[in-house]
Amino acid sequence: MELYKGQPVALRLREEIKEKVSAFKQKGIIPKLAVLRVGTNPEDIAYEQRVLKNCVICDILAEAKECPADITTEAFLSLLDGYNRDESVHGILIFRPLPQSIDQEAVSLAISANKDSDCMNPQNLNKLFLGNVKGVLPCTPEAVRELLLHYVGSLVGKNIVIVNRSLVLGKPLAMLLLEENATVTICHSKTKELSDITKKADIVVTGVGRAAFFGKEYFGPHSIVIDVGINEKEGGITGDVDLDAVSGLIKGISPVPGGVGAVTSMLLLRNVLFGICEA
Repeated sequence: MELYKGQPVALRLREEIKEKVSAFKQKGIIPKLAVLRVGTNPEDIAYEQRVLKNCVICDILAEAKECPADITTEAFLSLLDGYNRDESVHGILIFRPLPQSIDQEAVSLAISANKDSDCMNPQNLNKLFLGNVKGVLPCTPEAVRELLLHYVGSLVGKNIVIVNRSLVLGKPLAMLLLEENATVTICHSKTKELSDITKKADIVVTGVGRAAFFGKEYFGPHSIVIDVGINEKEGGITGDVDLDAVSGLIKGISPVPGGVGAVTSMLLLRNVLFGICEA
């Protein structure tokens, strides 16, 4: 069984980003990312720290703002408007899901489409659903595609099952994979005989958010699995797939941690640079 680690892909992206940052700086432009986080969710904090670290490595300025968990929609929108108007800021990252006290739809509509580094604004999602895969793309789905292209190569004709139907992962990922001429099936919590469907697929992308949910009954020796699940466990995090159960059975899998997440944070920074181009 091969481990599809994110590091080689992330390192390639990092070098590409550093070259572009250098080119922008020669023109007097210093790329900058603003990070807006509500509350103290440990997963959000861990991801924020990784993003800030990568900003330093790639020579991108970063400003992180922690908002109180009980912040109102009006207060959050006011803060967001300040970053939208700030010409020194080229990208904005807002951690989701937002608490119930904040109107997420209003925030999605308010964030500048040019500075929307995680493809939150419907304008950017609409471009993707219309087949435009250039420019800003949702980071996690694009990370899955980058991993597959790196380790699998051509996806033409591949039978790919996505076990997630959200706007954050499943739906945009389906659009990206269709652009690669793959055959895509989206499954979810109400899908009947799920294991029969996944077992027949060439590639399975898991995103159910349940630790070790997928055992060996969901896969075969030909299966390639991209695990997008992030679940807390004692001493760290784990994915949706029971790695011990499938080890030696399947063809390959992206580990958690060390798989999709490493690529996602680099794609976020690439989107910041796209924001400069679109400004």
